[in-house]
Amino acid sequence: MQGTVDGFSYGVVTPLVAYLMACLGGALGLRCTTRAMLVAHSWRPAWLVLGSAAIGSGIWTMHFVAMMGFSVKETPIHYDKPLTYASLGLAIVMVGVGIFIVGYRGATGTALFTGGTITGLGIASMHYLGMAGLRLNGTLQYDTVMVAASVVTAVVAATSALWAAGQVRGFLWSIGASLVMGLAVSGMHYTGMAALTVHLHGADVTSPGDSPASLLAPMLIGPLAFLCLAAAVVIFDPLMVTGKPDQFRVEHKPGVPADEVTHHPSRRPQLRVGRQQSHHSARTP
Repeated sequence: MQGTVDGFSYGVVTPLVAYLMACLGGALGLRCTTRAMLVAHSWRPAWLVLGSAAIGSGIWTMHFVAMMGFSVKETPIHYDKPLTYASLGLAIVMVGVGIFIVGYRGATGTALFTGGTITGLGIASMHYLGMAGLRLNGTLQYDTVMVAASVVTAVVAATSALWAAGQVRGFLWSIGASLVMGLAVSGMHYTGMAALTVHLHGADVTSPGDSPASLLAPMLIGPLAFLCLAAAVVIFDPLMVTGKPDQFRVEHKPGVPADEVTHHPSRRPQLRVGRQQSHHSARTP
C-alpha cells in the first residue's frame, strides 16, 4: 500500500521559513569565507571553520524546518536522534572540506570545481542521511532520476556560491549570492522530496502520534542559537560588511618597521658620492 505524502502540511509557512534559514546560513558562511581570503594565514582557519559551521547549520536547519511540514497521512513519523544529529555533523565536515579548498587555493579552476563538488555532495548527503533517520510504519523509496537531479542542483548551487564568495565584491554581492544559494538548496530539498514514495507495511495503520513540529522543534534550538551567534560576529566585524582588506598588513603592524630601508640605499650612496666629489674638488687646484 502506498502512503499519502504531504510535504506542505502548514501551507507556504514551512517552505518560506526554510528558505530564509538557508539564506541566513549561506550569507553568514559566504561572508566568513570572504573574510578568510582577506586576512593573514594565521586567522584564516578560524574564519573558514566559522563559515563551514554556518553553512552546515543553515542547510540542516532549512531541511528540518521544511520537514515540519512533511507528513504521511496513514502513519505517524518519528526521528532517530543519532542519525539526525549525524546528518548535521556530516554537513559541517563536508562543507568545511570544500570551503577550506577554496579558501586556500582560490575560487577558480580546479580548486573551485573540487570545493564546489564536495560542498554540494555534503548538502545532498545531509539531506538523504536526515531522511534515513525517519521512523514510520513503511519503507522509503526514491526515483533515481529525481535523486540525481537533486544532487546536481546541490553541486551547481554550492559551486556558484563559492565562486561568488571568492570575488570579494562587497556585502551586497554576498547577499545576492546567498539568496541564490538559499533558492538552490531549497530547490534541491524539494526535488529530493518529489523523488520520495512511501510504501506502508500494512493497511489501516493510522495512529495519532506526535506531530513532526513537536519532535523537531527541540532539535533546532542549538543550530538556531549558533546561527544567531555567527550573525553577531559578522555584524560587529566592520570588514565583513565592507569586504576590504585589512588596513594594516604584516609589515605595518606594531613592532615591525613601517618603512623598510627601500629609498635610503639609493639616497645614501648619492650623498656619499657627492661628498667624495666635493672633497676631491676641494683638493684639486
